[in-house]
Amino acid sequence: MIGAVVESEGGAMDLHEYQAAELFARYGIPVNRGIVARTPEEASAAAEQLGGRVVVKAQVHAGGRGKAGGIRLADDPVQAEAVARQILGMEIRGRIVRKVLVAPAVAFEREYYLGAVLDRDSRRIVVMASSAGGVDIEEVARERPTAIVREQADPFLGFLDFQARRLAFRLGIEPDLVRGFATIARQLYRAFVDNDASLAEINPLVLTQDRSWLALDTKVVLDDNGLFRHPDLAELRDPEEEDPLEREARLAGISFVRLNGTVGCIVNGAGLSMATMDAIKLYGGEPANFLDIGGGASAQRVAAALRIVVADPNVRAILVNIFGGITRGDVVAQGILEALRQVEVRVPMVIRLVGTRQEEGRRLLEEAGFTVVDTMEEAAQRAVALAQGQ
Repeated sequence: MIGAVVESEGGAMDLHEYQAAELFARYGIPVNRGIVARTPEEASAAAEQLGGRVVVKAQVHAGGRGKAGGIRLADDPVQAEAVARQILGMEIRGRIVRKVLVAPAVAFEREYYLGAVLDRDSRRIVVMASSAGGVDIEEVARERPTAIVREQADPFLGFLDFQARRLAFRLGIEPDLVRGFATIARQLYRAFVDNDASLAEINPLVLTQDRSWLALDTKVVLDDNGLFRHPDLAELRDPEEEDPLEREARLAGISFVRLNGTVGCIVNGAGLSMATMDAIKLYGGEPANFLDIGGGASAQRVAAALRIVVADPNVRAILVNIFGGITRGDVVAQGILEALRQVEVRVPMVIRLVGTRQEEGRRLLEEAGFTVVDTMEEAAQRAVALAQGQ
């Protein structure tokens, strides 16, 4: 994202393009509706139903679909079937394409970007727009930051009409088109707020040849923490698109994000997890994951965390870093030992256990043959050395 906005953390749920379009349509945003197909034959039937030229678009939770060949035009149902056959089964940024969206091809004059995100620096929702639509907004922000215009929504008053109009004027949109653009911008903001989103964007928002606005491509990322208010949206989660380890962690109530390093982390508390990852980086290692086991350290949860971490073939060592505040150290130690009876761990482990009843917890672990270190720095240093085979 842009500025301090973070995309798709562990607490995020992506919607497919067609799902985002259906959500936006509820707010009166004009969208390019299509038909979802899981087979080439279904894509052909969809193209025949729509009539005319169509676009076949991979439905996958990954960016760069166009560059990867996941978006293609087709002149007729026969060609749509052939194109869908090429796209289905394709891998885009580690995601396998299992379905496509067949939508009418649209002739347009101009492309714009329009999006709403949470800016953590200002602690406000920011509505952004750019006349450089149809390309990655991150690329625009990097190469032409002045091409992006922003308006901060007031926490109490919301995103006001004059702000939406001001965005349009700053983009150089003609006066007779400003009202339509501003209406869509405000509807997008409302969809963002109502559905507890962390990102809502239209890229591109196009001006068609008959001078009407149309959301040609849509994206929504929802905040997991707000899904209890939206059971209908929670049902839109696509298990096929989830990393299997992240799905297991979610079901176990563990916050987990897979990374690319070799030191597996099992930590209680998000802040301590981030500090642990920083310490690993400080001593020359790379964390294999972010994992916050939460406040409880039952054997079942620790076992789930161990299963998740050791299932990553890149992990060469495991760092367990537990601070016992409300959680008792002896209970944590018992959980670790019980978990190790359930899960086979073939890589070395470094354990740091401090806080409430730490002496009792350390004694249990040491009697079982584990070395427990005193500081996070020492634990990180040892774990990095073990991961590097030292």
